[in-house]
Amino acid sequence: MFSILNLQSLLGLFVVVAACWGLSENRRAFPWRLALGAVAVQAALVLALFAIPGSQAVLNAVTGAVDGLAAATNRGTQFVFGYLAGGDQPYAVANPGALFTFAFQVLPLILVISALSALLWHWKVLKWITHGFGILFQKTMGLGGASALAVAANIFLGMIESPIVIRAYLDKLTRSELFLLMVVGLATVAGSTMVAYAAILAPVLPNAAGHVLVASIVSAPAGVLLARIMVPETPGEGGAHADYDSALKYDSAIDAIVRGTADGLMVVLNISAVLIVFVALVALVNIMLGGFWLFGDPVTVERLLGWVFMPVAWLTGVEWSEAGRAGWLLGVKLTLTEFVAFIELGKVPAAEMSERTRMLMTYALCGFANIGSVGITVTGLSVLMPERREEVLGLVWKALFAGFLATLMAACIVGVLPPAVFA
Repeated sequence: MFSILNLQSLLGLFVVVAACWGLSENRRAFPWRLALGAVAVQAALVLALFAIPGSQAVLNAVTGAVDGLAAATNRGTQFVFGYLAGGDQPYAVANPGALFTFAFQVLPLILVISALSALLWHWKVLKWITHGFGILFQKTMGLGGASALAVAANIFLGMIESPIVIRAYLDKLTRSELFLLMVVGLATVAGSTMVAYAAILAPVLPNAAGHVLVASIVSAPAGVLLARIMVPETPGEGGAHADYDSALKYDSAIDAIVRGTADGLMVVLNISAVLIVFVALVALVNIMLGGFWLFGDPVTVERLLGWVFMPVAWLTGVEWSEAGRAGWLLGVKLTLTEFVAFIELGKVPAAEMSERTRMLMTYALCGFANIGSVGITVTGLSVLMPERREEVLGLVWKALFAGFLATLMAACIVGVLPPAVFA
């Protein structure tokens, strides 16, 4: 049964598309066929993993895989860090909840998944899955071969690793294709962080692993659509062919594990550094705002973000009574990264947030579209294509806007579907 909340999400879907159309470089070139195709692909992907008979078994397998990876990672982490990583404690513990340490319980997962992803890529398992998604996006949304492959790679790899897959074609990409590459990179997450998010949400959201996986997948076609609306492709241009013989290669299984671990370490260090700096900056601003009070409480960045993003959260299909907290989470994602937002979402007690709101926020938060990622995008693409650095700089803030809205669009798509789909 449809409800007012489903209609709310439908309204949000139109608002997201309209916002990008309003900032389009060519409003007359609205891609109607692509819009219908992208929405259909997103809805079909969600239904395929939640509504088709037998899909629950797939979700259970995904959840089991995540739990197994988390347990195996804990063994390795405890071997290195001992009781600091949750091993046997040398002293009596009065508050077991305080034993959770982000650096030891979450970040090591990224190392393991990064190494495993590289190994699966070397064994061509991940490469063929990416190939399949590439063909899907090429056939359903009319993308050129190189763009389709990069979009598919973004589902599993990072926003810098995926351009490496099509490195041989980067100089052939049009302005529209380059913008699309940036938007989809910001709208999705890497497989290494995907598992970490699922582990954070598992205690409070049923099928958390499945939702996080689907969120990253459906945000890709959303990013494609919004990118094409904002920077339309000029007829006759684009469509660089890719033979799927990727530039991302490893010499052996051991080389894949070692290099994958090294790449994961760089991701861990980058996440750690960004979190330290941005959390500190927000705390600094809160200290500066400490003398201001409003409605009986001190003014903080968190409260301001909650007010600003409250209507945005409502448009995804969240009840107004929960829109304040949901809007705050969206603001945290934009300023402090989605990692902090997922941690905060995981902290919300089950009784204080409905399962629908928690599910919609999982989709809305699942993307790299945050201020810190702007610097990562510019730095990474400048290394891969230094001759186009100025072009990247001119597009990156628009890409952040589109990437942020792409995750909201994914949440709206989920919000439009009947609740029975996720029962």
